[in-house]
Amino acid sequence: MDTLSYKTISANKSNVTKAWLLVDAEGETLGRLSSKVAILLRGKHKPSFTPHVDCGDNVVIINAEKVTLSGNKWSEKTYVRYTGYPGGQRFTTANQLLEKNPAGIVERAVKGMLPKNRLGAELFRNLKVYAGSEHGQEAQKPTVVNVKDLK
Repeated sequence: MDTLSYKTISANKSNVTKAWLLVDAEGETLGRLSSKVAILLRGKHKPSFTPHVDCGDNVVIINAEKVTLSGNKWSEKTYVRYTGYPGGQRFTTANQLLEKNPAGIVERAVKGMLPKNRLGAELFRNLKVYAGSEHGQEAQKPTVVNVKDLK
């Protein structure tokens, strides 16, 4: 058996093929949707996945305001931010964040599932989230993906 023919192929920026995917968040549970979108952004669904390279796809999420949360999370789930001043810790519930920034709920959930390093920041730039059904990526001709079909 010729062992030299079995080469591990590592993807790099020049040989990665990135696609545009469209995900409809209407009626989807926030955590399940976010974990599947994070896998698409990271590129783990591709056989050429390389951990240190941005080999994932560009993802467009529409209808972010129609995402669901189970139980009492709309009123009990809190998002924490810090202003930088003493006593500047601010708390926001999921309901308040939905009224103020519907896309922010999905963006925060997906960002929390990406790596906390430069690669994660680069991957997060490949995500576009829109509150309504209209999006600005028609020119890229995104392929519609049903998240229920993904593993």
